Amino acid sequence: MSAESHPTLPPVRLHSDAELARDALVAPLFARAVRLARWAGPGTRVDVGGELVAEQLPEAVAVLGLDPADEDSTGHAGQAWRVAVDTGLVDVTEPEEDAGQGDREGAGQDGEEHFGTAAPGEDLALVTSGAPGDVLDLWLAALDTVLADAAVPDLDGLVDALDAGGEIDFDQLDWNPGREADFLDGVLANLYLLTVTEGGAADRPVPLPVLAASMVAPDGMGEPTKAVLEQVSDAMMRLDDQFRQLEPIGLVEFRPVDEELMAEADGPLEPETASAADDEDVSRYGLVRLTPLGLYGIRARMLEAGVEAPAVGELADKGADALLDAVARYPEDAAQAEIEQWLAGRELPAAVAELLTAARGDDEGGPLRRLRCQQALAPAGLEAEPAVRAVLDDAELGGLARVWLAERGVVDVPAPDPEMVFWLTVDTIAAQLDADGETEELPLLMQTLTAHHAGFFEQVWRVEHPATAYVLEAMGRLHPDKRAAKEARKAAFKARSRRP
Repeated sequence: MSAESHPTLPPVRLHSDAELARDALVAPLFARAVRLARWAGPGTRVDVGGELVAEQLPEAVAVLGLDPADEDSTGHAGQAWRVAVDTGLVDVTEPEEDAGQGDREGAGQDGEEHFGTAAPGEDLALVTSGAPGDVLDLWLAALDTVLADAAVPDLDGLVDALDAGGEIDFDQLDWNPGREADFLDGVLANLYLLTVTEGGAADRPVPLPVLAASMVAPDGMGEPTKAVLEQVSDAMMRLDDQFRQLEPIGLVEFRPVDEELMAEADGPLEPETASAADDEDVSRYGLVRLTPLGLYGIRARMLEAGVEAPAVGELADKGADALLDAVARYPEDAAQAEIEQWLAGRELPAAVAELLTAARGDDEGGPLRRLRCQQALAPAGLEAEPAVRAVLDDAELGGLARVWLAERGVVDVPAPDPEMVFWLTVDTIAAQLDADGETEELPLLMQTLTAHHAGFFEQVWRVEHPATAYVLEAMGRLHPDKRAAKEARKAAFKARSRRP
């Protein structure tokens, strides 16, 4: 996973470890690996590399309840065995090196067959007696094996490419192991980003052409060229094969490319037609989404690669300062979910006081911290009133406190002086600009905040707020009233002039 492409990601909403561990245990490939680990014993024979010998595969197929007439069954059994070995669910003792110089069936120099042995590994006990985290560690190891397999092209192509010296001719294959692994990592990173950007849960599947284009098409490209479309088509076919391999481990839910569509195509698929088609037509090009277990798995790999990939709930034991700094950059719904979990484990009056203290500051991030603090206080009832009243005279928090108290019908709240009103207006607009940029709703907010103050722009430029000039410049661009916008530009110039 590249730590450079997406150094900071939106927070993901993960299921509990217990739920994820249950998902891991029922993932078909992992469940098969566990079943074969329990079957392994003195009669199990392996060759060099720990693979089951050919004669053992029919028995493994039977143990797994697979159809012996299905030509794919032996491949499924072999893959499950590799997962069992790689994860430590099975311990293998390979044949001695000098005894394994014969053919792949284990015949040694003396003409007798020599095999290694296998037995259940110590980690197999973790499946039933370990903590959820232990099961998830085993599943992550299994995922590594499956991802490595998925990055390898068709084995028939490898066999055809073997040169006389028994080595792989990568030039003939047009395949580079590192490049292929990086491609798959990049695809999964983009799928993760698409998922968490939509709110942290995989509610809608991603069309395969969209995912392929995210890896191939240049950023900002308009109408794709024929060459780019061919590259997208090639990438789709690679992904179709890879996601078929990744689905059994529980990483994704995948609807493959319609085989009839491929048969109908004269040359490469034309995925651009999917963008103008209805949902059913789009699905013919393939659909994929990360499962909850897949979100967990890709995030774990990103963290290992040094990518900052936050998860909702991980700030529950942090201080209010860490909470507000982090959620300042979260989407609003994710920020709300994180705040709710943080509040859930605390006494409300003390938590409110801590949040208000953390919201102070004249640094660049101050306005957005106060906006998130206001969001955190929104569900609080009157039990928070003493903590809120305590900041009524605070220059930075007094306006926020008055709004909160007034919304709850609290009487005897002192009216704010004009300086506090102007300061709160600047702070509010600065926070909105920082949170969402220049949205369609922002001009209306500007108009609402300034409509009831005669001579607003004649006074606001004097406000001692670090964002005053920045906010006034934005109002000069966005205010829906042209006269007010012109006054805002003049005020911005004055605010810039008075600052050193």
